[in-house]
Amino acid sequence: MSKSKRLLELMMTVNRKRRFTVKELADEFGVSSRTILRDLQELGELGVPLYSEVGPHGGYQVLNERILPPIAFTEEEAVAIFFASHALRHYKYLPFKEESLSALHKFYNYMSGDVRDRIDGMKNRIDFVIPARQAEFPYLSILLEAATGQKVLRIDYQSKGKRMERLIQPVGIYANSGLWYCPAYCFLRGGIRVFRCDRMHKAIYDTSGLVPLDLQHVHLGNKDAYSSVEGSLKQEKSSIGERESTNNRDQVRIYIELTPDGVQACEAELWSSQLLHTREDGTGRLEGEIGRSDLQFFARFAIGLCNEAEVKGPPVLVEWISKLLGDMLAKYS
Repeated sequence: MSKSKRLLELMMTVNRKRRFTVKELADEFGVSSRTILRDLQELGELGVPLYSEVGPHGGYQVLNERILPPIAFTEEEAVAIFFASHALRHYKYLPFKEESLSALHKFYNYMSGDVRDRIDGMKNRIDFVIPARQAEFPYLSILLEAATGQKVLRIDYQSKGKRMERLIQPVGIYANSGLWYCPAYCFLRGGIRVFRCDRMHKAIYDTSGLVPLDLQHVHLGNKDAYSSVEGSLKQEKSSIGERESTNNRDQVRIYIELTPDGVQACEAELWSSQLLHTREDGTGRLEGEIGRSDLQFFARFAIGLCNEAEVKGPPVLVEWISKLLGDMLAKYS
């Protein structure tokens, strides 16, 4: 086996193992211990984060910052991966902001000159625009770590002008229109709620001894259909900000007729998936159960659709629209 091939296979081997000794590698590769020591030294110089321990039970281990072995990409794959990462540059806050910038820099600089020229020619001709936001999101990393590690967080959360501490167990985080959201099990409300990450003034791991729930099978893709954890969670009826606990008496059924343009406007809203019904001619309707606390939101949303929507019910929603429009007219009369 050539030295270059041995180094490549050695890199993949040590990256896969948690701990190893020189003798184990020497036996596996059929070379002397001295050769393995020289190879490990070269890997260290190439950036593989190796750590050695002396003593009878010593050996080597790769630190947590493991590196991936070289991967061969086609030109089209390389361009696609570059722009997939390049698209995130408009987000001021990301869970791995510095790491993503470092990876993109390495990826770009190790490409061949002709591929870099092709990317440079595309940079100003393709973009993924998001709204500019003044909001700050300093806790994305701990929210994501808590979601993957099944941990409970104590957050200082502000909603509707009130600030209070909440104990939550995050399910994940997602970005929409320049804002970050965190669906999480709220121990105060006894169900999954969606929290605006910029409204969190603090997020730390809980040390009270509260036992986390088993939410390993709950994720962003199925959270809307999720109905119970040990019989205590309730199905999330919508995803407009943070939800208040509701029962049948706290719910109303809405019915809003939509033109084709109204349907397209609703399709852009994440919460619409459970309420929006479309027809073959492009028209549609918003129909389904919502909490009474969401009536003002839907009144404002219907007003924003102007003539593309017609509210059929309930009467209380029509009353909300009339009140809001009256307040608006009073400002300009």
